[in-house]
Amino acid sequence: MGEYMRQSLCFVLITVGTLMSAQQKVSGKIAGGGDSNINPVLVVNISSQKTALSDDTGKFEIDAAENDEIRFVKEGYYRFDKKIGKEDLNTPIHIVLQRMEIHIPEVKITYTPTGNLAKDNQHLNESRKLQSLKSEMSDYMRSPLIEPLPDNNISKTFAGHDFKAGQVDVMGVLSAISGLIKKASKPKITKANYHETQDFLNRVKNEINLNFLKKYGMGEEQIDMFLLYANKTRLLAKKYRKDFNSETVKTELIIAFDEYRKINKLSDK
Repeated sequence: MGEYMRQSLCFVLITVGTLMSAQQKVSGKIAGGGDSNINPVLVVNISSQKTALSDDTGKFEIDAAENDEIRFVKEGYYRFDKKIGKEDLNTPIHIVLQRMEIHIPEVKITYTPTGNLAKDNQHLNESRKLQSLKSEMSDYMRSPLIEPLPDNNISKTFAGHDFKAGQVDVMGVLSAISGLIKKASKPKITKANYHETQDFLNRVKNEINLNFLKKYGMGEEQIDMFLLYANKTRLLAKKYRKDFNSETVKTELIIAFDEYRKINKLSDK
C-alpha cells in the first residue's frame, strides 16, 4: 500500500510540474513611438485565445508557452505580433507600437479673406447658396421629364381656315413621283474597269476647262498624275462615267486639288 502511494505521489508531482512548465507567463511593458503612454493595450495569445490588458504604466502579463504567438492591438496604431521564444519566458519584453499615418485630403482655397468680417461673411453665404443652387440644378437636370413639352403650334382658335384640309397635296404627289422617276432612270453605279477609267479621264480632259491647274505650272504629265489622284480619292469614274456632268465633275476636281496642292506643296505662279 505504501509503495502504491509513493507511485501515485510521483505521478501527481510529474503532472503538476509538466502543467506548470506549460502554463508559464510572459510579461513586459508596452509604449508608443517616442516612449509615449498609449495604454491600455489589448494583449492576445493567438495560440490559446487568452487575453489581457496592459495597466496604466504599460505593464502586462499573460499566460503563454514557447512558440505561442502574442498580438498587441491598439486603435490608431499598427498591430504588433511576436512569437515567444524560450528566453522570453524568463525575461520581460519591451513592445513599441507605431502610430498609423492619417492622410488629410488637400483643401483648395478659392477665396482669400479680406479681413472685412461683413464682406467675408457675405461671400461665404453666397458660396453656400451657389453650391445649393448648383446641386438643385444638377438634380433637376438628371431627373426624368414629368411634364409634356409644348408643340409650338398655333391654337385652332386663332388659326384661319385650312383650305388644304381634306384636299390632296397634288404638288407634293407630283414631286414625289418625279423624284422616283429620276431615281429609277439614273444608271446604276458600278466599279469602272481600266478601259472605262481611261475613257472617262480622256473625256474630262476634252470637255472640262483645266486652266485652273495650269496656273500652278502643271504640264500635261503633271495634270495626268493629278487626274489619277482625283479619280482614286473621289471615285470619279465609278460615279460619273455613266452620268457625266461637266459642272459636277469640275467641282469634284477642285475639291480634290485643294488637298493635292497641300500634299505636293504647290503654289500658283
